[in-house]
Amino acid sequence: MKLHFAGPSPFVRMVRVTAHEAGLADRIELVGTGPFVPIEPHERVIADNPLGKLPALVLDDGSSLFDSRVICEWLVSEGNNDELLPAEGPQRWRVLRLQALGQGLCDAGVAYRYETALRPPELQWDKWIAGQYGKIERAISALGDSPDDLAGADLGTIAAAVALSYLDFRFEDLDWRAGRGVLADWYAQFAERPSMKENELSLQM
Repeated sequence: MKLHFAGPSPFVRMVRVTAHEAGLADRIELVGTGPFVPIEPHERVIADNPLGKLPALVLDDGSSLFDSRVICEWLVSEGNNDELLPAEGPQRWRVLRLQALGQGLCDAGVAYRYETALRPPELQWDKWIAGQYGKIERAISALGDSPDDLAGADLGTIAAAVALSYLDFRFEDLDWRAGRGVLADWYAQFAERPSMKENELSLQM
């Protein structure tokens, strides 16, 4: 299998961490994108994902999967690991809800980053920036308000931990740990998992 890869992408990291936890990391070849700008078509990525977004996973039969949620669920199925995503019942919906929260936090963080770092200053929209920042703050608060949801390693906790790591990676001035000691302690412990340490965010493209 081949995974289109860019080191700064939290969505790629979610896939890589999940693959590690599912015991499938050694079956995946990382294919670096080189310079990747979301407003410019990347021909190699588009060949496997018409949306031109990361991640995209090319399976051994040549077919491809995208986006990160679909890929992660496929990895769970391929690795036959119900601990990462229970097959049914309340626990399944807890995991998927937490995964959606982590994904949404990443979505807002990436949107904020694009608006403030890539868009020319004269074209930046202050209300849009404030709106994304509000989503970030509310998502962090929601994670801190639900410590019972953060037990174990599953698709939900992976998404939450990767989202918080992205805030550290891109927003050094955002002190999300302030007043959230329980969440900060949980993240510090989760970040020590081999799957997290071996798949760090980086500037590598």
